[in-house]
Amino acid sequence: MSAGHDGCGSGGCGCGGHAAPAAPASVNGINLLAEGERLAEDALRERAWSELLRQEAARQGLLPPHGDDEAPVLSAGDQQVIQAMLERLVPVPPPTDEECRRYYDSHQSRYVQGAQVHARHILFAVTPAVDVHKLVVRAEQALLDLSGKDVPASRFAELARELSNCPTGAQGGDLGWFGPHECADELANEFFHQKNPLRGIGLRPRLVHSRYGFHIVEVLGRRQGRQASFDEVRDRIAVELSQQSRARALHQYMQLLAGRATVLGVELAAADSPLVQ
Repeated sequence: MSAGHDGCGSGGCGCGGHAAPAAPASVNGINLLAEGERLAEDALRERAWSELLRQEAARQGLLPPHGDDEAPVLSAGDQQVIQAMLERLVPVPPPTDEECRRYYDSHQSRYVQGAQVHARHILFAVTPAVDVHKLVVRAEQALLDLSGKDVPASRFAELARELSNCPTGAQGGDLGWFGPHECADELANEFFHQKNPLRGIGLRPRLVHSRYGFHIVEVLGRRQGRQASFDEVRDRIAVELSQQSRARALHQYMQLLAGRATVLGVELAAADSPLVQ
């Protein structure tokens, strides 16, 4: 952030994932890991979804059968075949003008052009090994510390350097200026998209929860934008609604495939395929 940091939800800091144990993992008897191989949990799930789709394409005669007991790496041609299969099996009708207008009327704050905030944060990252209750208590204690009377402005930066799990902690947690498309959706919703978003300057009075953990956030500045008209953003809304519809349809289809398969060593029941995200 200045333009974003991955891992902490702000765009490119690289707070990484965590390697899954090298336990047996397979889809319908096809091993997902080579001997001794380890993958982060998300990467293992992605490989499982890819193998599930490859097997379905092979079942339909679109790809040749696989003679090995280890999942193959999909070629660009294989991926194109699978994508074409999904386009055929999971069609998505385009949204109507009425649906686009209704969405615009309900989400006008999403179409303010040029809006930016300058913020800093302290990330308390949620990882597989962390005690979330204790983590929240630590975060709440730090927020209480910062919320007290006569707290010096330098205190936030001190705590960021001491406590933050984001590399920006070394810079006092400063994220720079960013817009709604340069941060995690949860933060964008907090700063830009709510009906009563955080318009003022100062410390957010509660923790902000994102997929990466819990954030203490302070807004240092705000640049107001211009409300775009419906006609200006109609095509963009149509794309967004189509993507949402396709994500829902793909989720249902992928869960159907997972429900029919014998999947060991990786949890797919409540997870989305990368295609859906």
